[in-house]
Amino acid sequence: MSGSDNYQGGKLFGQRREQQEARLDRVNVEVLEDEDFKEVEDLAEKLEAYKAFMGLKLMLEKLGQAKTHLEVKKMIGEVDKTNTGTISYREFIDMMLGPHTSVLKLILLFEEKAKSNADVPRGPPAKKSLDDLP
Repeated sequence: MSGSDNYQGGKLFGQRREQQEARLDRVNVEVLEDEDFKEVEDLAEKLEAYKAFMGLKLMLEKLGQAKTHLEVKKMIGEVDKTNTGTISYREFIDMMLGPHTSVLKLILLFEEKAKSNADVPRGPPAKKSLDDLP
């Protein structure tokens, strides 16, 4: 443990938590005022959340990228700039747009598959005759 790392709780923890809240509030205001997000329901509530260890693990499992506890801890450690063990909205955005974009690629892949599946006709194929052949 280096000299600058102080993991004590109490007053220092409260100050650090207030700084986090202030930074997150500034980011939330940026997003809430953006025209692209005006129609999103409960956006203010969603932006105040932090992703904790199990939340991130469950999200990755739903995306089909199940990770071990150690892999999730490593992922949080790489992104968590405030050493809280959680990922804020800004840190999540940095993770998605940063050098480790495999999760972003996976999300985009699933979105693309969902769009392509919507265009596929349902039910049995139509009857064809010899006149339909080229």
